[in-house]
Amino acid sequence: MPEGNVIHNQARRLRRLFAGHVVLVDSPQGRFAADAAIVDGHAVTKIEAHGKHLFIGFDNGLWIHVHLGLFGKWRIARGEMPDPRGELRMRIWDDEGYAELRGPTRCVVIDQEAKKAAVGRIGPDPIRKADPEPAWIRVQRSSAPIGSLLMNQQVFAGVGNIYRAEVLFRHNISPFRPGNQVSRSEFDGMWEDLVLLMSAGTKRGRIDTVRPEHMPEVMGRAKREDRHGGEVYVYRRDGRECYLCGAVVEMADMQGRKLYWCPGCQPA
Repeated sequence: MPEGNVIHNQARRLRRLFAGHVVLVDSPQGRFAADAAIVDGHAVTKIEAHGKHLFIGFDNGLWIHVHLGLFGKWRIARGEMPDPRGELRMRIWDDEGYAELRGPTRCVVIDQEAKKAAVGRIGPDPIRKADPEPAWIRVQRSSAPIGSLLMNQQVFAGVGNIYRAEVLFRHNISPFRPGNQVSRSEFDGMWEDLVLLMSAGTKRGRIDTVRPEHMPEVMGRAKREDRHGGEVYVYRRDGRECYLCGAVVEMADMQGRKLYWCPGCQPA
Protein backbone atom coordinates (compact mmCIF):
# COMPACT_ATOMS: atom_id res chain seq x y z
CA MET A 1 0.00 0.00 0.00
CA PRO A 2 1.44 3.42 -0.92
CA GLU A 3 2.56 5.56 1.99
CA GLY A 4 1.49 9.14 2.56
CA ASN A 5 4.41 10.66 0.66
CA VAL A 6 3.25 8.88 -2.51
CA ILE A 7 -0.32 10.20 -2.17
CA HIS A 8 0.92 13.76 -1.59
CA ASN A 9 3.16 13.43 -4.63
CA GLN A 10 0.21 12.26 -6.71
CA ALA A 11 -1.92 15.14 -5.42
CA ARG A 12 0.81 17.59 -6.43
CA ARG A 13 0.99 16.14 -9.94
CA LEU A 14 -2.80 16.18 -10.35
CA ARG A 15 -2.88 19.76 -9.07
CA ARG A 16 -0.33 20.89 -11.62
CA LEU A 17 -2.28 19.22 -14.41
CA PHE A 18 -5.89 20.04 -13.57
CA ALA A 19 -6.21 22.82 -10.96
CA GLY A 20 -8.59 25.49 -12.30
CA HIS A 21 -9.40 23.49 -15.43
CA VAL A 22 -12.74 22.17 -16.66
CA VAL A 23 -12.25 18.41 -16.98
CA LEU A 24 -14.04 15.40 -18.38
CA VAL A 25 -14.58 12.39 -16.12
CA ASP A 26 -15.77 8.90 -17.01
CA SER A 27 -15.53 5.27 -15.92
CA PRO A 28 -14.62 2.80 -18.69
CA GLN A 29 -15.11 -0.05 -16.23
CA GLY A 30 -18.57 1.26 -15.34
CA ARG A 31 -18.38 0.96 -11.55
CA PHE A 32 -17.89 4.72 -11.13
CA ALA A 33 -20.09 5.78 -14.05
CA ALA A 34 -22.98 7.34 -12.08
CA ASP A 35 -20.63 9.35 -9.86
CA ALA A 36 -18.44 10.37 -12.80
CA ALA A 37 -21.48 11.91 -14.52
CA ILE A 38 -22.05 14.22 -11.53
CA VAL A 39 -18.64 15.92 -11.83
CA ASP A 40 -18.05 15.50 -15.57
CA GLY A 41 -17.65 18.88 -17.26
CA HIS A 42 -16.93 20.79 -14.04
CA ALA A 43 -13.85 22.75 -13.03
CA VAL A 44 -11.35 21.34 -10.54
CA THR A 45 -11.01 23.79 -7.63
CA LYS A 46 -8.87 21.92 -5.08
CA ILE A 47 -6.85 18.74 -4.79
CA GLU A 48 -5.87 17.66 -1.28
CA ALA A 49 -4.05 14.74 0.30
CA HIS A 50 -4.72 13.75 3.91
CA GLY A 51 -2.59 10.78 4.88
CA LYS A 52 -3.41 8.02 2.40
CA HIS A 53 -6.63 9.69 1.23
CA LEU A 54 -6.88 11.95 -1.82
CA PHE A 55 -9.70 14.44 -2.47
CA ILE A 56 -10.42 16.19 -5.78
CA GLY A 57 -12.78 19.16 -5.39
CA PHE A 58 -15.07 20.64 -8.05
CA ASP A 59 -16.88 23.92 -8.60
CA ASN A 60 -20.24 22.30 -7.79
CA GLY A 61 -19.12 21.69 -4.20
CA LEU A 62 -18.54 17.96 -4.63
CA TRP A 63 -15.39 15.91 -4.16
CA ILE A 64 -14.00 12.69 -5.55
CA HIS A 65 -12.62 10.69 -2.60
CA VAL A 66 -9.93 8.16 -3.52
CA HIS A 67 -8.15 5.63 -1.33
CA LEU A 68 -5.82 3.35 -3.28
CA GLY A 69 -5.70 0.51 -0.77
CA LEU A 70 -3.39 -2.37 -1.63
CA PHE A 71 -3.96 -2.53 -5.37
CA GLY A 72 -4.95 0.96 -6.55
CA LYS A 73 -2.71 2.82 -9.01
CA TRP A 74 -2.72 6.18 -10.77
CA ARG A 75 -1.27 6.91 -14.17
CA ILE A 76 -0.85 10.69 -14.56
CA ALA A 77 0.60 12.16 -17.75
CA ARG A 78 0.56 15.08 -20.13
CA GLY A 79 -0.42 14.64 -23.75
CA GLU A 80 -3.18 12.81 -25.55
CA MET A 81 -5.04 10.18 -23.55
CA PRO A 82 -4.72 6.63 -24.93
CA ASP A 83 -7.66 4.33 -25.52
CA PRO A 84 -8.77 2.59 -22.31
CA ARG A 85 -7.15 -0.74 -21.50
CA GLY A 86 -8.03 -3.13 -18.72
CA GLU A 87 -10.16 -2.35 -15.69
CA LEU A 88 -10.10 1.45 -15.52
CA ARG A 89 -12.22 2.68 -12.64
CA MET A 90 -11.93 6.37 -13.53
CA ARG A 91 -10.41 8.72 -16.09
CA ILE A 92 -9.99 12.50 -15.76
CA TRP A 93 -8.73 14.53 -18.70
CA ASP A 94 -8.58 17.81 -20.57
CA ASP A 95 -6.60 19.14 -23.53
CA GLU A 96 -3.33 19.10 -21.58
CA GLY A 97 -3.26 15.65 -20.04
CA TYR A 98 -5.01 12.81 -18.28
CA ALA A 99 -5.15 10.65 -15.18
CA GLU A 100 -6.22 7.00 -15.08
CA LEU A 101 -7.17 5.19 -11.88
CA ARG A 102 -7.17 1.42 -11.48
CA GLY A 103 -8.18 -0.86 -8.62
CA PRO A 104 -8.73 1.58 -5.73
CA THR A 105 -10.32 0.49 -2.49
CA ARG A 106 -12.46 3.64 -2.56
CA CYS A 107 -13.49 5.94 -5.39
CA VAL A 108 -16.70 7.85 -4.75
CA VAL A 109 -18.20 11.33 -5.10
CA ILE A 110 -19.07 12.95 -1.76
CA ASP A 111 -20.35 16.33 -0.61
CA GLN A 112 -18.59 18.84 1.62
CA GLU A 113 -20.02 17.46 4.86
CA ALA A 114 -18.99 13.92 4.03
CA LYS A 115 -15.54 15.15 3.07
CA LYS A 116 -15.21 16.98 6.39
CA ALA A 117 -16.27 13.84 8.25
CA ALA A 118 -13.78 11.68 6.33
CA VAL A 119 -10.91 14.05 7.11
CA GLY A 120 -12.01 14.15 10.74
CA ARG A 121 -11.48 10.41 11.02
CA ILE A 122 -7.88 10.70 9.82
CA GLY A 123 -5.10 11.38 12.32
CA PRO A 124 -2.65 14.29 12.03
CA ASP A 125 -0.58 14.16 8.86
CA PRO A 126 3.17 14.89 9.27
CA ILE A 127 3.45 16.06 5.65
CA ARG A 128 0.77 18.69 6.28
CA LYS A 129 2.72 19.72 9.41
CA ALA A 130 -0.45 19.14 11.40
CA ASP A 131 -0.74 19.61 15.16
CA PRO A 132 0.63 16.35 16.64
CA GLU A 133 -1.20 16.76 19.96
CA PRO A 134 -4.13 14.44 19.05
CA ALA A 135 -1.64 11.71 18.14
CA TRP A 136 0.29 12.22 21.38
CA ILE A 137 -2.89 11.95 23.45
CA ARG A 138 -3.83 8.64 21.84
CA VAL A 139 -0.30 7.24 22.17
CA GLN A 140 -0.04 8.33 25.80
CA ARG A 141 -3.33 6.62 26.67
CA SER A 142 -2.70 3.35 24.83
CA SER A 143 -1.03 0.15 25.95
CA ALA A 144 -0.85 -1.06 22.33
CA PRO A 145 2.66 -1.41 20.85
CA ILE A 146 4.02 1.79 19.35
CA GLY A 147 4.72 -0.22 16.18
CA SER A 148 0.99 -0.80 15.87
CA LEU A 149 0.00 2.76 16.76
CA LEU A 150 2.27 4.20 14.08
CA MET A 151 0.34 2.23 11.45
CA ASN A 152 -3.06 3.29 12.80
CA GLN A 153 -4.26 5.93 10.33
CA GLN A 154 -6.49 7.47 12.99
CA VAL A 155 -3.35 8.20 15.02
CA PHE A 156 -0.63 8.93 12.43
CA ALA A 157 -1.95 9.72 8.94
CA GLY A 158 0.11 8.46 6.03
CA VAL A 159 2.67 6.43 7.99
CA GLY A 160 3.15 3.02 6.39
CA ASN A 161 5.38 0.02 6.87
CA ILE A 162 8.61 1.67 5.72
CA TYR A 163 8.33 4.87 7.74
CA ARG A 164 7.13 2.89 10.77
CA ALA A 165 10.18 0.63 10.78
CA GLU A 166 12.66 3.36 9.97
CA VAL A 167 11.54 6.07 12.39
CA LEU A 168 11.55 3.57 15.28
CA PHE A 169 15.09 2.50 14.34
CA ARG A 170 16.30 6.08 14.06
CA HIS A 171 15.11 6.73 17.62
CA ASN A 172 16.23 3.38 19.10
CA ILE A 173 12.70 2.46 20.15
CA SER A 174 11.47 -1.13 20.17
CA PRO A 175 8.31 -1.54 18.08
CA PHE A 176 6.91 -3.68 20.89
CA ARG A 177 7.10 -0.97 23.55
CA PRO A 178 3.61 0.06 24.75
CA GLY A 179 2.57 3.51 23.59
CA ASN A 180 2.10 4.74 27.15
CA GLN A 181 5.76 3.95 27.84
CA VAL A 182 6.96 6.31 25.08
CA SER A 183 8.13 9.59 26.58
CA ARG A 184 7.02 12.98 25.31
CA SER A 185 10.54 13.77 24.13
CA GLU A 186 10.71 10.48 22.22
CA PHE A 187 7.31 11.15 20.65
CA ASP A 188 8.30 14.69 19.65
CA GLY A 189 11.55 13.40 18.15
CA MET A 190 9.70 10.80 16.07
CA TRP A 191 7.09 13.32 14.93
CA GLU A 192 9.72 15.84 13.83
CA ASP A 193 11.55 13.05 12.02
CA LEU A 194 8.38 11.96 10.23
CA VAL A 195 7.74 15.54 9.11
CA LEU A 196 11.29 15.71 7.70
CA LEU A 197 11.45 12.25 6.13
CA MET A 198 7.94 12.13 4.68
CA SER A 199 8.15 15.66 3.26
CA ALA A 200 11.44 14.76 1.59
CA GLY A 201 9.88 11.56 0.25
CA THR A 202 7.07 13.58 -1.31
CA LYS A 203 9.53 15.73 -3.25
CA ARG A 204 11.92 12.94 -4.24
CA GLY A 205 9.32 10.33 -5.11
CA ARG A 206 11.28 7.72 -3.09
CA ILE A 207 11.92 6.94 0.56
CA ASP A 208 15.40 7.58 2.00
CA THR A 209 15.84 7.29 5.75
CA VAL A 210 19.59 6.78 6.18
CA ARG A 211 21.52 9.69 7.67
CA PRO A 212 24.34 11.21 5.56
CA GLU A 213 27.06 9.66 7.69
CA HIS A 214 25.62 6.17 7.07
CA MET A 215 25.28 6.38 3.28
CA PRO A 216 27.04 3.68 1.19
CA GLU A 217 29.77 5.97 -0.10
CA VAL A 218 30.65 7.05 3.45
CA MET A 219 30.53 3.60 5.06
CA GLY A 220 32.08 1.81 2.09
CA ARG A 221 29.15 -0.59 1.75
CA ALA A 222 27.08 -1.66 -1.23
CA LYS A 223 24.09 0.40 -2.24
CA ARG A 224 20.66 -0.99 -1.58
CA GLU A 225 19.19 -2.96 -4.45
CA ASP A 226 15.42 -3.09 -4.09
CA ARG A 227 12.46 -2.22 -6.32
CA HIS A 228 11.28 0.28 -3.68
CA GLY A 229 14.49 2.30 -4.06
CA GLY A 230 15.98 4.49 -1.37
CA GLU A 231 18.46 3.78 1.42
CA VAL A 232 16.97 2.32 4.61
CA TYR A 233 18.24 0.84 7.86
CA VAL A 234 15.98 -2.15 8.56
CA TYR A 235 13.03 -2.30 6.16
CA ARG A 236 13.19 -5.59 4.22
CA ARG A 237 16.70 -6.22 5.57
CA ASP A 238 15.76 -9.16 7.79
CA GLY A 239 18.51 -11.76 8.15
CA ARG A 240 21.22 -9.21 7.36
CA GLU A 241 23.55 -7.32 9.68
CA CYS A 242 22.60 -3.92 11.02
CA TYR A 243 24.79 -1.21 9.51
CA LEU A 244 25.43 0.31 12.93
CA CYS A 245 25.73 -2.47 15.52
CA GLY A 246 26.16 -5.67 13.50
CA ALA A 247 23.16 -7.45 15.04
CA VAL A 248 20.94 -9.42 12.67
CA VAL A 249 17.85 -7.49 11.61
CA GLU A 250 14.68 -9.37 12.54
CA MET A 251 11.19 -9.62 11.08
CA ALA A 252 7.87 -10.52 12.69
CA ASP A 253 4.18 -10.17 11.97
CA MET A 254 2.29 -7.33 13.64
CA GLN A 255 -1.41 -7.10 12.83
CA GLY A 256 -0.98 -8.70 9.44
CA ARG A 257 1.96 -6.56 8.30
CA LYS A 258 5.65 -7.40 8.29
CA LEU A 259 7.59 -5.62 11.00
CA TYR A 260 11.36 -5.04 10.81
CA TRP A 261 13.70 -4.01 13.62
CA CYS A 262 17.22 -4.37 14.98
CA PRO A 263 17.32 -6.05 18.41
CA GLY A 264 20.70 -4.44 19.09
CA CYS A 265 19.74 -0.84 18.37
CA GLN A 266 16.12 -1.22 19.53
CA PRO A 267 16.28 -3.31 22.70
CA ALA A 268 13.05 -4.36 24.38
